[in-house]
Amino acid sequence: MAHFAYMKNGFVSKVHVVENSVITDADGVEQEELGQEFLAGLHGYNPSDVIQCSYNANIRGNYPGVGYTYDEIEDAFIAPKPFESWVLDDNYDWVAPVARPDGDYMWNEGTQSWDPVSEA
Repeated sequence: MAHFAYMKNGFVSKVHVVENSVITDADGVEQEELGQEFLAGLHGYNPSDVIQCSYNANIRGNYPGVGYTYDEIEDAFIAPKPFESWVLDDNYDWVAPVARPDGDYMWNEGTQSWDPVSEA
């Protein structure tokens, strides 16, 4: 199965699953454009608003969900930023400015630190 993200206003709006046969050309080679054209015809999308993605994150960084963005320069899908202080790592994942300690902790943006989660 092939997966495609539909982009609307710069954000992933939907992720579609398409049979591999739909995106395979006469030579047996998968072509992203075939999936874009198929979904454009089926849903009335602009083909350029449909971007192939990978459930296993084999292409384009992360498997996107609704609300993700697509960075054309990095050719990667990026999750919504969880906190203002966090930065992207080389795998296009958000990381805190301070390493998370082992155990059950929650990020505290106000103090820029990890607070232990107490069991009630």
